[in-house]
Amino acid sequence: MDTVDAVVIGAGVIGLAVGRALALRGLETVVLERANAIGTGTSSRNSEVIHAGLYYAPGSLKARCCVSGRERLYAYLDAHGVAHRRCGKLLVATSEAQRGRLALIQAQAVRNGVHDLHALDAAQLRALEPELNAVAALHSPSTGIVDSHGLMLALLGDLQSHGGALALLSPLESVDSRAGVHVLRVGGSVPMELAARFVVNAAGLWAPGVAARVEGLAAPHVPQAHYAKGNYFSLAGRAPFTRLIYPMPEDAGLGVHLTLDLAGQARFGPDVEWIAPASPDAIDYRVDASRAAAFETDIRRYWPDLPAGALQPAYSGVRPKLQGPGSAATQDFVLQGPAEHGVPGLVNLFGIESPGLTASLALADAVVSRLALPDEAFSRLAP
Repeated sequence: MDTVDAVVIGAGVIGLAVGRALALRGLETVVLERANAIGTGTSSRNSEVIHAGLYYAPGSLKARCCVSGRERLYAYLDAHGVAHRRCGKLLVATSEAQRGRLALIQAQAVRNGVHDLHALDAAQLRALEPELNAVAALHSPSTGIVDSHGLMLALLGDLQSHGGALALLSPLESVDSRAGVHVLRVGGSVPMELAARFVVNAAGLWAPGVAARVEGLAAPHVPQAHYAKGNYFSLAGRAPFTRLIYPMPEDAGLGVHLTLDLAGQARFGPDVEWIAPASPDAIDYRVDASRAAAFETDIRRYWPDLPAGALQPAYSGVRPKLQGPGSAATQDFVLQGPAEHGVPGLVNLFGIESPGLTASLALADAVVSRLALPDEAFSRLAP
């Protein structure tokens, strides 16, 4: 049996960020990934937006990690040459009845530490985005877009350059955490066993299932998984907008918004489609073209001149929820460490949806703090 300092389960953006953080602290770290490539789940099926931190409950882990992680992420992207752009975002009120919600969101953002929002009236909006239909908006200049795969490659590069390793096609079968050390049984074409002092469950959609396989973790600490599929449509042709356009938040999501990729191509989504697969492996990621009609209705509230038939099915992603339909869109991240479940050296991350990408570096540090690493782990910290 091989022995390492730490094992991270899941090679999405959070798992890679955690693996990097552990390797930077001198720990021999292995990141296990069940798929044949990094970031094939939620990390590569999202809007690729760097969020400012407007929507989340003040004091929540989401708010704290989004706001602190945002500027750290921008600095990291600059330092590593990862493609991104601070394009800004407009959160729009399309009716007088929505003005009050704008004010509430601005006040909440200020409490979260977001101090660069600007309130705009209809005339100011027309000057910025002539085809936008709105009576008022908040302008968030700190919102941006990023090449999520480029970010994950940079995190992987840091992990490997500091002695860490990635094991693809390595599904976790079980963890025995009952004897003070974690023994992991890993499947795949070459099954193996690993012993580790520290284990981090960053498996995203699979995280509750992984937790259920930890012998020594009491059942009440394993949440039930819920899945909210978000469909995206792309625009045929160029959009007349230079900023991201967001409507008011809705149940379980932020509404069908307009985002731009780094090439300037527009895409719309995600919507909210609650699904109940038998397991994450059974998720059908195909986009039903008939959903375009509902998208058109939502989009025309802020872009009345959307051309008929201009939407094309693009891709979908699934949010790892901890509550089902009717739950709050701003449900907090769950970072469950030894203080919560009593298992030394184990951290579970549950419900890591948006703004997980933005918060990835901050979340990684939060995981490290929960592990209470011994002093000798820091003596090997790279300069």
